[in-house]
Amino acid sequence: MATACPPLSLPSTSLLRMTTRAGAGLARQPLPSIRCSAVGEAVAEAAVAGTAEEPLLVSAIKGKKVERPPVWLMRQAGRYMKSYQNLCEKYPLFRERSENVDLVVEISLQPWKVFKPDGVILFSDILTPLPGMNIPFDIVKGKGPVIYDPLRTAAAVNEVREFVPEEWVPYVGQALNLLRGEVKNEAAVLGFVGAPFTLASYCVEGGSSKNFSKIKRMAFAEPAILHNLLQKFTTSMANYIKYQADNGAQAVQIFDSWATELSPVDFEEFSLPYLKQIVDSVKETHPDLPLILYASGSGGLLERLPLTGVDVVSLDWTVDMAEGRKRLGSNIAVQGNVDPGVLFGSKEFITKRIYDTVQKAGSQGHVLNLGHGIKVGTPEENVAHFFEVAKGIRY
Repeated sequence: MATACPPLSLPSTSLLRMTTRAGAGLARQPLPSIRCSAVGEAVAEAAVAGTAEEPLLVSAIKGKKVERPPVWLMRQAGRYMKSYQNLCEKYPLFRERSENVDLVVEISLQPWKVFKPDGVILFSDILTPLPGMNIPFDIVKGKGPVIYDPLRTAAAVNEVREFVPEEWVPYVGQALNLLRGEVKNEAAVLGFVGAPFTLASYCVEGGSSKNFSKIKRMAFAEPAILHNLLQKFTTSMANYIKYQADNGAQAVQIFDSWATELSPVDFEEFSLPYLKQIVDSVKETHPDLPLILYASGSGGLLERLPLTGVDVVSLDWTVDMAEGRKRLGSNIAVQGNVDPGVLFGSKEFITKRIYDTVQKAGSQGHVLNLGHGIKVGTPEENVAHFFEVAKGIRY
């Protein structure tokens, strides 16, 4: 088993922290050096390490001084784990696994039991609410999401109803409550939803897409129809986030996977106002709930993402972390952004990339993660090394 101590030495002068100066925006100041502890070794720090009242991840998002960056991985519960593969043999259908309380909890906890991440994300899918909105779907092995009756007319969109999570996904609330009881505040329990434009893209295209011609045809030829659909998803996802929070989620990530298929001007019409509306609605009733926004390939939209009002922007690996920090500004936390492919490299290479990311992110308001979901086939021992190195870091 590899230790958390990296095989490289990093001087404190190489570390920079983004700080705020009145009227001066971001300033760079030297950070204390990142130092390493052996696995399991306690390191005394006058900083938050996660308390009975608040997990480390939540403290970091709030901008509090923390001893190290909290760490979790998108798709950390899933197909790269042997324990998940074994479970899939017994329960071969994705919806069978994701819509059963006991299985959701078991799968969500698989990486927690092995790696002890600082975030335990609910095992589910962004399309889970669709049946409750009168949109039948399935996830077919080897093909992905399939929308049986794509929404391409005003009449079809009019049939979409508001999602009531208490009625349609009670297992989500039950699973979140059970996860909170299991994890307590040793880690943050994370919920998630799909963003309106991304959900609309699946529903109009009929599934995944390479060129998004159908949703763009609707956007540019019949925008009123698309806006109607986007508003329905907006109202429903705001309610879904509140439901997750009420049942134990301590932070919620919004996935806008396909918004980056839009030009900046179209993002400002078809995605940004709906994301902002969701955030505003949630903050009215749950002002302290951290909201994270992830949009893969968002380099061209980066400055617009904080306008949504979210607490954290999750960067993908195509954006340099230091440049991303500068472009986002000092009043928002960041998440990410190690390339998932790095986990196929050597342990020394993985360590180097973790340190590079943490150095560039600075010691305040950073959640260490990948820049996308973990890849199928990633060696579990490399995932273990990732967490060991990350949790051994000290600011």
